[in-house]
Amino acid sequence: MARRRKIRSSISIPITLGAITVLLSLALLAGWSLLLGQKITRSVDVAGDVWLLVLGALSFVLIIVVLVLFVVSLARGIIEVRRQDIFIDSVTHELKSPLASLQLCLETLSREGLEEDAREKLRRMMLEDVDRLRAFIDDVLEANRLSYARPGMLNVSDVPLSALAERCATVVRARHKLEPQEIAIDISPDLVVSTDRAALEIVLNNLIDNAAKYSERPARVEVSARKESDKKVCFEVTDNGIGIDRKNLKRVFHRFYRVEDQEVRERRGTGLGLFVVWALVQQLGGDVQAFSEGRGRGTIMRVELPVSPEVSGQ
Repeated sequence: MARRRKIRSSISIPITLGAITVLLSLALLAGWSLLLGQKITRSVDVAGDVWLLVLGALSFVLIIVVLVLFVVSLARGIIEVRRQDIFIDSVTHELKSPLASLQLCLETLSREGLEEDAREKLRRMMLEDVDRLRAFIDDVLEANRLSYARPGMLNVSDVPLSALAERCATVVRARHKLEPQEIAIDISPDLVVSTDRAALEIVLNNLIDNAAKYSERPARVEVSARKESDKKVCFEVTDNGIGIDRKNLKRVFHRFYRVEDQEVRERRGTGLGLFVVWALVQQLGGDVQAFSEGRGRGTIMRVELPVSPEVSGQ
């Protein structure tokens, strides 16, 4: 909450100054127009004075438009800088936690007389921490790459959705220690799309991981897909988790954005996962949307993709 107040304070200063400047410009325009209008009523060269009035008014309007655009641009810049500050804080936390765990495990393993069961447990913990670090670094690198990527750079192949979804679900089950039934796959084995397999795997993995992360145990995550037409396939990731307020349904796809909520902050995250999903889906020629009835009522992430890249015009 303190960070949110700081952001609002930083934004309010340029907005207030800009509003005052615009009001002063409008007042100056009104006064100047009134004076010039009075001059026109007494002037012999009415046409020349009218043109002067019109050109002056247009100049004032242009100045006001430039001021408004400047203030909007400045406010957006401040918001982006603040989001990056939040991102750096999240990165620091995400790196410190598994690194501290790895260090502790390694120090424990160096002790003499450690039982084999304990060694195996520590080994599994280290593998989990390494997997968390790998997934986190993949998201950061992918988000950075997407900032410079050009559309249409796809490595297209036929991708069976059911097998890919099951593979992603297996990874997420292991990461969050879920039972097999907590992530259900409802996709026909015959459903195949021609797309970039690596990009689609990142999309599915992030969506399923988010659904599991923001659900209470036992989780109920369902991954389904259907072919809506000869040109389009739709798949959904549904959960019974904490849900999303309607005002945030579009914001969650913004880079670095995380909902200002205690339940969200309790889960690790950087605000990059859904941005990566959105950017990759756009590159694949599709669209992604979030649906939720509100807090505590779960979330549906819906992705629509062309059956083949030719359909999207790429």
